[in-house]
Amino acid sequence: HPMTLQKWLRRADIDAGAKPGTTRTEAAEIRELRKRNRLLEQENEVLRRAAAYLSQANLPS
Repeated sequence: HPMTLQKWLRRADIDAGAKPGTTRTEAAEIRELRKRNRLLEQENEVLRRAAAYLSQANLPS
């Protein structure tokens, strides 16, 4: 399809640095960093909840 070919050519120009934009390498790196960020945020939430639970469990009755 002509539109597909046009998109491929535009992507090739961006990857080659002929046009401004995010290259495929940069886009993949951004995806990986966002995925890592989500994972770290989930881990922090688990640690935050565990700390809250443990701080309540050690209260004297």
